[in-house]
Amino acid sequence: MKSLRRIIFLLLLTSVFELNAQNAFEVKVEGKGQPILFFPGFTCTGEVWQETVIELAKNCECHIFTFAGFGNVPSIEKPWLPKIKEEIVQYVKEHKLENPIVIGHSMGGALGLWLATDEDHPYSKLIIVDALPSVGALMMPNFKSENMVYDSPWNKQTLEMNDEAFEKMAAQMAAGMTLNKEKIEQIKNWIIQSDRETYVYGYTDLLKLDLRKDIAKITIPVTVLGATHPFGLEMAKQTYETQYANLKDYKMEFAEGAAHFIMYDQPEWFLSKVQKALK
Repeated sequence: MKSLRRIIFLLLLTSVFELNAQNAFEVKVEGKGQPILFFPGFTCTGEVWQETVIELAKNCECHIFTFAGFGNVPSIEKPWLPKIKEEIVQYVKEHKLENPIVIGHSMGGALGLWLATDEDHPYSKLIIVDALPSVGALMMPNFKSENMVYDSPWNKQTLEMNDEAFEKMAAQMAAGMTLNKEKIEQIKNWIIQSDRETYVYGYTDLLKLDLRKDIAKITIPVTVLGATHPFGLEMAKQTYETQYANLKDYKMEFAEGAAHFIMYDQPEWFLSKVQKALK
């Protein structure tokens, strides 16, 4: 009898483990062919790739991610971003994806770079959309990764912010990230819908990530698509060339007249560049 109870306990434990496995994201799969992993930016859902997937799913197997704490995906315990990375590694192994390509926007692009710095990674190509190896270094003079901690005045203030103030902040942010007025409301709603602790602590994880030296380890083809709004082409080039200085080989192109969400501001240009990079 004791033996039977032990077997039942182990089966239940296994079931619980399986239910909790890979809960750092949800994935929607469309199409068949070359596997492509689509990573959205911070607070966005996989819906941000909708127009792109419609075209690419005709010839490719598109794995469209939405990360924990965003959209309708339940939040997870911190450290948020490292857990996402670990579970993506497991996801690719368990689904036996051969030579997958990563297309990542913003934080999703940084995540793609991070995955490709691993010694035995399976990825064959990266397409990075308006993303940098170190967001923190862009935002802060004399940036040091170790200074990015969860317990900070900004984090405390944002956690305590009431819904009205948070929505106002979200609206201001969304308005600066796209020139496509029809998409501003969607971007704002993604920010508002995000789990507040994920928004705060997950962004700390992103700021802490500094890949400027580690990208020297990347040996696969990398295409970087950058936006020029609001600082102009020359400033964008200078920023990107500085941050990607240690990446041995990559192709870089800029979408003039596009803000952070290039896929919304210059959709035809964006799709043509992605298709070119895939070839």
